[in-house]
Amino acid sequence: MHNIRSIYMKEIRSYFNSPMAYIFLVVFAVVNGYFFTNTFFLINQSDMRALFNITPLVYLFFIPAISMSLVARERNLGTIELINTLPIKIYEFIVGKYLASVTLIVAGLGITLVHFFTLMQVGTNIDYGAVLCGYLGLALVGAVYASAGTFASSVTDNQVVSFIIAVFIVIVFWLLDKMLMFVPSALAGTIQFLSVDYHFTNLSRGVIDTRNLIYFGSVIGFFLFLTTRLVESRRWS
Repeated sequence: MHNIRSIYMKEIRSYFNSPMAYIFLVVFAVVNGYFFTNTFFLINQSDMRALFNITPLVYLFFIPAISMSLVARERNLGTIELINTLPIKIYEFIVGKYLASVTLIVAGLGITLVHFFTLMQVGTNIDYGAVLCGYLGLALVGAVYASAGTFASSVTDNQVVSFIIAVFIVIVFWLLDKMLMFVPSALAGTIQFLSVDYHFTNLSRGVIDTRNLIYFGSVIGFFLFLTTRLVESRRWS
């Protein structure tokens, strides 16, 4: 745990010692705020559904952008070779960096709470349980996409290529349940279950199902496992 915490703190400092974290948080807040206020003032829709609908779309490009450098930067600068000589396990290195990216995502979600507080002042019949589950779902979706971005970052030392790979992976996961009409009916259930948006939709309705939680945990673990194995294979090559 000490090594994970050290890597985590180093990565968090690298985010906030550069403009990257501030740019992400500001743009993330502005984009989400724009769509929320559009529905709030123009359509008179006083609930959080607009935010929960748009944020997964914003994730498709923002999360690959913040995760593309996690491992690729270390390989590009050659510091990954130094890390390989330290008494630190590869999984600790990966998990520490991954948790830092998730922290930045959660911080972005925290800023959007201003919309919830606004709704509390003017809205009526607020379903607090559904809002809480919706935020939990957004955090889990962000965690899944961050794990995919971490894996993409380990594939290459080129951050632009890493970004493109990550965008491709997260878009595929997002599109799966929207392409069911093009797949055989026998596979429709499986394809739908693999979709991130399908499980997020269940949570955003205020329903916490262990199957959804197991799905998110499994996908995160899968990508982090792949990342660890890939980095380890290069460590000894």
